[in-house]
Amino acid sequence: MSSSRPLYVTQPALPPLREFMPYLEQIWDARMLTNAGPFHARFEAALGEYLGVEHLALFANGTLALITALQALRITGEVITTPYSFVATAHSLLWNGIKPVFVDVDPVTLNLDPARIEAAITPQTTAILAVHVYGHPCDLDAIERIADTYNLRVIYDAAHAFGARVGGRSLVDHGDLSVLSFHATKVFNTFEGGAIICPDARTKQRIDRLKNFGFVDEVTVVAPGINGKMNEFCAALGLLQLEHVDAALARRAELARIYRAAIDEIPGLRCHPDPVPEGANHAYFPIMVESAYPIDRDALYQRFKARDIHARRYFYPLISAFPMYRGLPSAQPDLLPNAVRAAEQVLCLPLYPDLEAEDQARVIAVLREAGDGDA
Repeated sequence: MSSSRPLYVTQPALPPLREFMPYLEQIWDARMLTNAGPFHARFEAALGEYLGVEHLALFANGTLALITALQALRITGEVITTPYSFVATAHSLLWNGIKPVFVDVDPVTLNLDPARIEAAITPQTTAILAVHVYGHPCDLDAIERIADTYNLRVIYDAAHAFGARVGGRSLVDHGDLSVLSFHATKVFNTFEGGAIICPDARTKQRIDRLKNFGFVDEVTVVAPGINGKMNEFCAALGLLQLEHVDAALARRAELARIYRAAIDEIPGLRCHPDPVPEGANHAYFPIMVESAYPIDRDALYQRFKARDIHARRYFYPLISAFPMYRGLPSAQPDLLPNAVRAAEQVLCLPLYPDLEAEDQARVIAVLREAGDGDA
């Protein structure tokens, strides 16, 4: 493999094209491209079985699923959420006319700090929108206790959490609703797509109506819904991807072990902890570039780019730093010291099933060279 080949932080895992062709032929023969066709039904059932959940609703993407989840639960007022995520998390609140209230993250897990959640609750608070950052579980018990005490809803943005498990149970099977993303950058992709994990059939029915303009039948509309339906091409790919995802997860775990062993020997770099190694999905491989390292995070980022290695600063800037949020009282940096520090130090390294040993060695070599002070 040429050392000049560009490396990206991720690369979509795809099955062999020959395996997908029969699915395309079935779609061509059926002439049904969307509106809950046969592949949609098959994928929804197979996905529920894989995840160990009884009720779920497929979506065109994870952002529409987040927006619809908030609609389905009729969330209003203020929602406590994290500044340390992709912007879609907070954008889903603004699209629903809900005020985000940012609280700081735990300095180790980078998930919402339950103590900060409880301190931020006001009479206007109606829900908690938490993110399983990098596929690592939030403090589920603490968040549930807070929600029960204050009568709040809990929505988990589980965009990073496909395949992750805790206590033998799927991580997405928690909260009032959990929202998955099947974007091309995720552990499991359907080109584009998403899903909402529902607690019961009645909630699924409401969500299915909301994602189809609010239709109940040809002449009855019961809610101001949206077009959030997954099409047959994405559903067919998802069905096929389920046959390959376990191998992809195993390969990600192997690559993560190699990174961790190498980085543990480089002073000034710290791996994000893996609190549930038996159930981790290794969605990303973030490292923290601390003050003991000879160069700072941004200098290391640029050094990678000079070698055609495109690591990413997930998540920098913080959501709270963007113009539509920075004026909120909760967005002030002095209230979010752990999130600010993480955003300044984090760098996600290339990690995907097809990453070859030689290419991973290129990444590690840059870390070692910079750590040794080599120009």
